[in-house]
Amino acid sequence: MSDEPQQGWTPRDATVAGPEPRPAPGANGGNPRRGRTGWRRAVPTWRMVLGAFLLVALLLIGGFLAGYMLVDIPPANAAATAQSNVYLYRDGSQIARDGEVNRENVGLAQVPLTVQRAVLAAEDRDFYSERAVDPKAMVRAAWNTLTGKGKQSGSTITQQYVKNYYLGQEQTISRKWKEFFIAIKLGREESKSEILEGYLNTSYFGRNAYGIQAAAQAYYGKDIGDIDTAKGAYLASLLNAPSAYDIATHPENRAAVFGRWNYTLDGMVTKNWLGPAERAAMTFPVPQRAKPANGLSGQRGYIVQAVEDYLTNNRIIDENTLATGGFRITTTLERDKQDAFRQAVDDQVMSQLDEDRKADRVVRVGGASIAPATGKVLAMYGGVDYIRQYVNNATRRDYQVGSTFKPFVFTSAVENGSETQDGRPITPNTVYDGTNRRRVRGWIGKPYAPANEDDISYGPITVRTATDESVNAVYAQMAVDVGPARVKQTAIDLGIPASTPDLTASPSIALGPATASVLDMAEAYATLANHGRHGTYTLVEKVERDGETVRLPEQESEQAVSREAADTTTSILQSVVEGGTGTAAQSAGRPAAGKTGTAEEDQAAWFAGYTPDLATVVSVMGQDPETGAHKSLYGALGLPRINGGGTPAEIWGQYTGDALEGSSVEEFDLELQEGAEEPPPPPVEPEPPAESSQQPPTQSPSQGQSQGQDEGQTQGQNEGQTQGQDQGQTQGQNQGQTQGQNQGQTDGGTGSGGTDNGGATEGGVPGGTTDGGATTGGVPGGGTANGGAGSRPSARRPGWHP
Repeated sequence: MSDEPQQGWTPRDATVAGPEPRPAPGANGGNPRRGRTGWRRAVPTWRMVLGAFLLVALLLIGGFLAGYMLVDIPPANAAATAQSNVYLYRDGSQIARDGEVNRENVGLAQVPLTVQRAVLAAEDRDFYSERAVDPKAMVRAAWNTLTGKGKQSGSTITQQYVKNYYLGQEQTISRKWKEFFIAIKLGREESKSEILEGYLNTSYFGRNAYGIQAAAQAYYGKDIGDIDTAKGAYLASLLNAPSAYDIATHPENRAAVFGRWNYTLDGMVTKNWLGPAERAAMTFPVPQRAKPANGLSGQRGYIVQAVEDYLTNNRIIDENTLATGGFRITTTLERDKQDAFRQAVDDQVMSQLDEDRKADRVVRVGGASIAPATGKVLAMYGGVDYIRQYVNNATRRDYQVGSTFKPFVFTSAVENGSETQDGRPITPNTVYDGTNRRRVRGWIGKPYAPANEDDISYGPITVRTATDESVNAVYAQMAVDVGPARVKQTAIDLGIPASTPDLTASPSIALGPATASVLDMAEAYATLANHGRHGTYTLVEKVERDGETVRLPEQESEQAVSREAADTTTSILQSVVEGGTGTAAQSAGRPAAGKTGTAEEDQAAWFAGYTPDLATVVSVMGQDPETGAHKSLYGALGLPRINGGGTPAEIWGQYTGDALEGSSVEEFDLELQEGAEEPPPPPVEPEPPAESSQQPPTQSPSQGQSQGQDEGQTQGQNEGQTQGQDQGQTQGQNQGQTQGQNQGQTDGGTGSGGTDNGGATEGGVPGGTTDGGATTGGVPGGGTANGGAGSRPSARRPGWHP
């Protein structure tokens, strides 16, 4: 074996002295390792670039996915959903808005196509073809902003809508981040048309106008549907700089405004949305001057309040839904009539007030006017100013209606075929006893003997005359003859709410202690004017929200009372205007029927009346401005007292004349009950009140009240004769006999004798007849409630009507 090691073999214990030396460059044909020196070391290799790009891409994709997953579409912000309810006159002109935010949503279909395209030309011309976000535009806008070329958002309409509706206007990275992802999601979930509609309803146009409908009203006083291309281009131009581009407020910016307007129109031409010739013919549409905030001052607040009550009380819209806003409510009110009502009150009341006269501080006025044929409220007067006096005097139910209730008693009498206590049909010519403080007969409840106005005794008097003079004694007895429960039901059938306070079935119902509202009374009188046909009043013509129409209840009418009952009532109310307490209403210059009324202690004065085509009620009320307590009207307007035939009738006459100006004069077409047109008996002069102060009737035998009922005919003969001779002989024989024979004998001499008054009630011979005084007879002086007491001059004031 050779001692030399074999090639390639190394002994185990062999020791390596050191590494083999590297071959010299180029030796044995070796390739040296390539290296980077100097500045090249700072340049990333392609592997580094690719790695970094992939890393960034992964981060972006991860961030995008995370953002997309984590950022949800939030609920709309409160400011975006808050809207005003808009209230309009019947002709579409605006009455008021009830909220601080001037916003009214409309459907996209309500916006003219040319206006839609003007907005797109101004803000986002590729809206329908682009994605929800445009990264290139965002980068370009950021670059332009950084380089001083103007602040730009680079946002699409979708992004702007997201900002308006879901987020806010703050300029922060987090808001932009959310905006980006919400816009992407929204673009996948909503159509372009839905997004554009939302954008148009949420954008701010200046003048506190949110949404394009509010903008159309603010700048041109028109609904958006009536805006043409030129005006639409101006509204679209405002989106870029609402306040600065309001040319009426900032005329110094005219050049910039014109530039933006032209840019918008030129963009429409570029997109073939507008022809060049049509574009060239356009002139700039100068907007109207800015108006102060509408608010609810003057009559506006009262109208809004009444309409809201109508909508909620009739369950058309619940209160919570109405409070969210966005409703466009067209009322039945007519602007010219509303203005006429306000002017009449100003002329007859407000111009007469004296700030130095303490009594004038309590004066309040309420009024309502209804079209009888339709039940539509055409005008309403709630008070001098809703901001100063917020209670609506047209709808409040806390003042007695007084004698304006009396026509309902007569209507009920005719409707029910009622008769007097002695069996005579009640017609306009039926004779009643109008003696002051006469105790009503036939009532089994607590004794009731109402005083007449100024304590005047009228004696035998027809229903027509008793209505002219508003005689309480006659109507209290008539209410008993008809039946108080029937009277109450008739009032309800005519339109008085069954829940009206103090609408009680008792003899006093005739004198009007019930506290129905002015509007309630107008509805009831409109039923009389409409020949007894009743239709519930309505204040609302149409309600819309977001382009959808809210269903309103059908306005149906029914025959509440017979035509004969209503028309015969109208005939006696015509007499009130022609020669009774309501002659001031003749100033309307129209055939009219009406009734005056005065509340207890003169705390309110009323006139309720109608022509064939307009029913109107006016009330002047007294209320303490500090405490709200009811106050008497003595001394107000410089008058000793205010009564229904005075100021209320004067307001009624002026308003009715103005409201119907230009329309043809309509005559009443009446169908009267049988016997209503019979010639009335000769007139009877009212008896003045006694010299001594009047006291309520007692059980005294000398006055023959309870005995008249308890002892009947004999008592009537004995007391009637004694009292007729001893206390009222002269008057009973000279005056009472003639009247008793002429007016009472035919109807009298038949009844129960011995009436409440200790003698004849409405006829017979003074001092008691053979029958002891007829039920329907009697005379003033010979056995009256006052035992034929002496007389004193009438306390009636010249020119004054109760």
